[in-house]
Order: sequence, then C-alpha cells, then structure tokens
Amino acid sequence: MLNKSALVYDDLKQKIDQEVYKLGTYLPSENQLCALYGISRETGRKALAGLADNGYIQKIRGKGSLVIEHRQYAFPVSGIVSYKELAHKLNVTTTNIVYEFEPQASLPYGSFASLGGEQTTVPVTAIKRVRVLNGEPDIIDKDYILKSVVPNLPRRAAEDSLYAYFEQELGLAISYATKEITMEPATAEDRERLHVDDSMWIAVVRSVTSLEDARAFQYTESRHRADKFRFRDFARRQPQPF
Repeated sequence: MLNKSALVYDDLKQKIDQEVYKLGTYLPSENQLCALYGISRETGRKALAGLADNGYIQKIRGKGSLVIEHRQYAFPVSGIVSYKELAHKLNVTTTNIVYEFEPQASLPYGSFASLGGEQTTVPVTAIKRVRVLNGEPDIIDKDYILKSVVPNLPRRAAEDSLYAYFEQELGLAISYATKEITMEPATAEDRERLHVDDSMWIAVVRSVTSLEDARAFQYTESRHRADKFRFRDFARRQPQPF
C-alpha cells in the first residue's frame, strides 16, 4: 500500500501530465497542499521532492514549485525500460514482429565488454524485431542474449517482452546499461524493414545491459527512424565540493 507522500506525488504527477497544472505555472504552496490533502508539511515536502527529482518541478526560492518541461524524452536515454513498457507509457498502439530468431548464434565477446575490444566469440540467442507504432514500422531492435545466462530463450518471449520473461519467469535482477547513440545512413535492411528511402538517416542506440552481479548479458542495437524520434533526458546538477 502506498504511503501518503507517494499518493500525493502520484496525484500531483497525474494533474501535471493532464495539464491541470500547466507548464510554467506554480503548484499550490506547501500550506495549501497540507490543507488540500490533509497531510503534514513533511509529507508534502517528500511528495514535492519526488517531483523535483523526476524533473516535473523546479523549486524557486521565495516563489514555490514551478512546473517545468516534464516530457523529458520521446524515447529514453537514461533508465532501462522495455519497449512494451514504453509503448504503454506513451499510450501508442504497437505490434511486435519477430523476423529473425536464431538460438544458436555467436557474437564477439567485446560487444558485451565495452562495445569493442577482444574478439573471442560467445554463444548467444540472436533476435531481430520490427516495432510497429500506430501502424508504421519505426524501430528495428537487434538483441543478442548470452546463452551462459539465458540458455534456452523461447521465441514466445521475443514475441511478447524479453524483460518480462527475464524478470518474472527467470528472476533475473536487471541493474544497469551503458549506451552509445550515433546517427547513421539507412542500410538496405533499414530500407526494407522500415520502408524508408536512401536519404533517410537512422538513430542507432547500441547498449550493453548488466545484472545486479555486474554480469553483462544483453547486447542491443536499436535502430530508430530519425524523423520519428527525439532523444531527450533530464539532468539535475548535484552540489559539488570545492
């Protein structure tokens, strides 16, 4: 059960998302929030701190909590989120098309270590999928899963959600990822699968995902139509000792 500060946070977040509290306006003061929700000042401060930490508001001394640009990205740069989770968050209609599934593939180990380096190959399950958003093919995802971590990956997981399978069925604890973003001309595969022409550029996100025990187990090359996606993030400067 959520505590009071979490409930207040969720309600304020929803009202910001629905533009009840619009960009560039201020939330009710701490005293007003206490009266509105029947909470203590400490509870209200915790809810506001959560909104600030997640990029919804900026505390302005002497003025209050200013609603700032909170739609931080069309596609996440930081954080680890599955495509299925993201589609749900963005409220878009999607189809997941698996056009290649190879359970006995191999990949250079360096792909998992540091996006390069040592070229010893390791066994992987290789998966290629097209992500169709609102009826248009917009993303190609190429995933390579280490068989030493996931020996027998079923095709049904690729057709639904790999992360749901990893976490809910295998109990894997996914912890962090390193990402590299480049802009590249469309390849023949991009042109065929995404229905683009020779002039199109593709935003390519290459990532290595690791478990809580620091084992890298997934290498992904995600290819996005550059005319359909923005990559944005929210960054907050932390106080530095001088």
